[in-house]
Amino acid sequence: MNELLTTLIQEVRVWPGHRHHRARIPAEATGYRELDEPLGGGWPRGALTECLLDGVGMGELQLVLPAMRRLSRRGKRVFWINPPHIPYAPALDQEDVDLNQVLVIRTNNRGDTLWTLENCLRAPVTGLVLAWPGGLASREIRRLQLAAEAGRSVCILFRDRRQASQNSPAALRLQLTPDGYLGLNIQVLKRRGGRPGQSCTLNTARRAGLAQTEASGVVQGPWTVPRE
Repeated sequence: MNELLTTLIQEVRVWPGHRHHRARIPAEATGYRELDEPLGGGWPRGALTECLLDGVGMGELQLVLPAMRRLSRRGKRVFWINPPHIPYAPALDQEDVDLNQVLVIRTNNRGDTLWTLENCLRAPVTGLVLAWPGGLASREIRRLQLAAEAGRSVCILFRDRRQASQNSPAALRLQLTPDGYLGLNIQVLKRRGGRPGQSCTLNTARRAGLAQTEASGVVQGPWTVPRE
């Protein structure tokens, strides 16, 4: 029994209320050192991350671009599930993302979305899942969390900021708001094994190597077929 409890605490599945536990969770570096620190090393692997925001196009994709580039170049698949716009392949290619590893999936209903997410998260070829799932119940997020744990990949759900008050089993919850012309403010609402309330501001367009006109192109279309 003691061994089981120790294992649960080490994996940050049980919160020892008498003290703040600083166990390290396997993470994929974000590419922004000032963000890696409050996240405990980067995007958690084998867990869900929720990015809560008011709308698209404020720099949220530039936030995940370094990890997308790195994982795709390792031969890992990068899934985009129900993105609000068609990803712009030339801009991704310019940023050295391996387009052969990028797959865009559209689903017809909520059930299909959950089924697709679960299967992508469990697949051993997956490195990163980016998804815009719409409304989710807590039990559905729990299903996705279990799938993420099984696959050990990085999963980022982009959701409406109004969902911040929802009880969620996701390991990491971030609130994203624009800061000035090119900046993005990131506030940690929840972090498994860490303290919430930390924040930082990033100049995402500049750090990702994108001009402002190119930054919007990453989430606009059309997706053109890359040359062989």
